[in-house]
Amino acid sequence: MAQDNEQGDWRRAKLAQAREVIMGADPEIVEEAKWRKPSNPAGVPTWSREGIICTGETYKDKVKLTFAQGAALDDPAGLFNASLDGNVRRAIDIFEGDAIDAPALQALVREAVAFNLAKKKR
Repeated sequence: MAQDNEQGDWRRAKLAQAREVIMGADPEIVEEAKWRKPSNPAGVPTWSREGIICTGETYKDKVKLTFAQGAALDDPAGLFNASLDGNVRRAIDIFEGDAIDAPALQALVREAVAFNLAKKKR
């Protein structure tokens, strides 16, 4: 799950909260652990539906939700605050004490699902 061995803190709780919001956005979203390696045996939580929606990683100072096609998504609430220079991905860095805007995050997840579904139909 993480790049840090001390997961019993606010980051684990924040990732669990984000997971609940993401999974609640669409009943067909699937969560898998991807990219397992010796330094991260649990892997990276990855949510998908007809393609990756986003991943969730914990770092020393933040939880990062990276949206695979974030640059193509509308983000009216302005949740994206990291990886803004890339052509494809966008991320949300959540720091200790930050609140998760559940309605806005669910809207963004639904936008990502719609993007993936539209891409599949081509």
